[in-house]
Amino acid sequence: MLQRITAYLLIFSLITANFSRFFVYAGFEMNRNYIAAKLCENRDKPWMHCDGKCYFMKKIKQAEDKQASDERQSQKSLYQEVYVISSTDVKFHSSLLQVISTPYLKTVPADRPVTIFRPPQLG
Repeated sequence: MLQRITAYLLIFSLITANFSRFFVYAGFEMNRNYIAAKLCENRDKPWMHCDGKCYFMKKIKQAEDKQASDERQSQKSLYQEVYVISSTDVKFHSSLLQVISTPYLKTVPADRPVTIFRPPQLG
């Protein structure tokens, strides 16, 4: 039960993150009259025919800025804290995720044959 709720919550959060502009547009369309009458910057200038579009553009800009900041946060998460233990000290170093090459000697154990075993062929 808890796993199902968690799955639904994750799916919902992914959808809201990807469709934030759609939700802003839907909210604007549903509340167009209220926005035009109360929140529009140009409500005192009816000859401009703004009808709340200035408010809508502000909200779109805010959604884009939030998405850009989320992308910057995800770039920051590419860093990880790597620790190196030397004697009794623990030191933390910040580095990019990368493959660290380690010295590896390819040796064949003495008890294993060098050739690959193949089953006998019939006939």
